[in-house]
Amino acid sequence: MSGASAHRVVAFLRGINLGSRRLTMDELKSRFDGLGYTDVATYLASGNVVFDDPGTDPGALESEIEAHLAAELGYAVDTFVRRLQALEPLPALDGVEAARAEGFKPQVIFLKEPTGDAAASALAALETSDDRFRPLGREILWLRRGGLSDSPISPTDLEKALGGRTSTMRTLNTVRRLVAKFGREGP
Repeated sequence: MSGASAHRVVAFLRGINLGSRRLTMDELKSRFDGLGYTDVATYLASGNVVFDDPGTDPGALESEIEAHLAAELGYAVDTFVRRLQALEPLPALDGVEAARAEGFKPQVIFLKEPTGDAAASALAALETSDDRFRPLGREILWLRRGGLSDSPISPTDLEKALGGRTSTMRTLNTVRRLVAKFGREGP
């Protein structure tokens, strides 16, 4: 089963290695092994865990992982699960390469539920000449020219625009590398 993108999922963990919360990737992998998942691998130290799809709904996987990690680690870890196959089209979206040529660095914001019209409108209102948003259901492509820390859009502004929804973010390059490494070839 391993190696075929239709059979792999990735859990994007929010804030797994921030401040005093430090977990090696080997420790994180062992926590997922403890859930009974197979062919578990971590990618980067930012909380990306890939494993064989147990055939469970991604929302149920998110709840299961969050409950397990909270019990194991003693703190909440927001989790966003995606099938690798669903991530494959993101790097090739229309306009991404043109935006890169204009100096934008694409970021992917992961949500548990689709944005909806109200959030899409609120994100559009946040846009600047250096910040563009493209809602894509449970993902949002944030095209940012310059560093995120230089953006006038604060994490609070973003959370408010999303209606208080929790999110996590990765660069589109990280998503592309995850798909290339685990979606087609396996670990």
